[in-house]
Amino acid sequence: MLRFAPSPTGDMHIGDLRIAILNYLYAQQKGEEFIVRIEDSSKRRNLPGKDEEFLMILEKFALPHAQLYYQNENLHIHQTLAIRLLEENRAFICLCQEDEKMQDSRYSGACENITTTQLAKLKEEKTPFVLRLRKPQEDIVVDDLIKGELTSSPDEVDSFIIMYADGSVSELFATACDDMLSGVTTIVREDRHLDSTPKEQHIQKMLGYSEATTYAHLPTLLNSNGKSMSQEPVWVKSLLEEGFLPDAIINYLIAMGHETPQEIFTLPQAIEWFDIQKTLETPQFNKQTLRSINAAHLRMMEDKKLSSLFGFADSDIGKLAKVYLNEASTINELKGKIEPIFAKKECRGEWGESMKTLQELIIQAPMLAEFDAFKAYLIKHSKLDETQLLTPLRLLMTGAEDEVELSLIYPYIKSYITEVVA
Repeated sequence: MLRFAPSPTGDMHIGDLRIAILNYLYAQQKGEEFIVRIEDSSKRRNLPGKDEEFLMILEKFALPHAQLYYQNENLHIHQTLAIRLLEENRAFICLCQEDEKMQDSRYSGACENITTTQLAKLKEEKTPFVLRLRKPQEDIVVDDLIKGELTSSPDEVDSFIIMYADGSVSELFATACDDMLSGVTTIVREDRHLDSTPKEQHIQKMLGYSEATTYAHLPTLLNSNGKSMSQEPVWVKSLLEEGFLPDAIINYLIAMGHETPQEIFTLPQAIEWFDIQKTLETPQFNKQTLRSINAAHLRMMEDKKLSSLFGFADSDIGKLAKVYLNEASTINELKGKIEPIFAKKECRGEWGESMKTLQELIIQAPMLAEFDAFKAYLIKHSKLDETQLLTPLRLLMTGAEDEVELSLIYPYIKSYITEVVA
């Protein structure tokens, strides 16, 4: 079983989405379930509605999950497990740290030997304390699919906090418990979580969990400035609003930092050949590369389906959109080309009179299958030569002075021509 475990404390960035995609992909390859766990244990930082937004994004990217969990629903289980560790002397109470919510540094060991008598007195006096897990007695060894064998000494793991004075548990402890309770067999995540891995393994071992967990720590995704997505994110929602296709974003995020047999592919195709162990250097987001991939996916789209993005159900309009893919790369940019074609034309300015003349002729003209015949008809009846004709005709046919070859778009708009020039 593999999991995607986002925190509803902000928008989803593409680093998060990449992890979701690769967990889903690897689960499909292994024939295992893919689950989603909303890590909402930090009530103070949770933002209303973000969990639903995450689930909607996963649905939009066609990443179905077998089960959905909310971490906070397991709080009583986490607390019970933490107290059990205390009762078994695998954890101990600590009075050292006033700022309990801060990540503790190397522990001094000052409270490791507080007696049960002292503990009873602390409870009687209602003295606040935290629980720490006793550090391991031997090295923690983790086999990572990407980084190989990773060894952490007992001092590196240390005695870390698992429960705070207010009864809440650490995110680390909650994560380790939930992975154990859910039967997660493989964890695919970024290497910025490497420090957590031996601690999670230690927690599970102390709780008596003996099932092996496979890890794959991916190089952390960087933005175009070379900073991690947690520092300067690229938001998934923004990319969708700009008109990038989910299939193209998936294509790009799978290819980033991995060997792929082809540049353009779909998720089902990637499931056939993706090898998570063939991970390369730290990937860096490049919007121009994504634009190129997006244009390729727009070209691959079935014509009638593409036309539906602009309010049509006509293969010819899909073909018309593809004419512009040398200069447009997103849905929004294509809309900027298609919508003016069908917008009301204003016959004014330098070319206004010529436009009016051509407009009247086109409305009355017979259906002409070829552009050359269409152009010849207009030249003959308008008394305009070719140099005088092309600019006003382009304004009527495209709504802009773009240098698009009119012969390329005429075959796809000829059945709409009276509507186009009106």
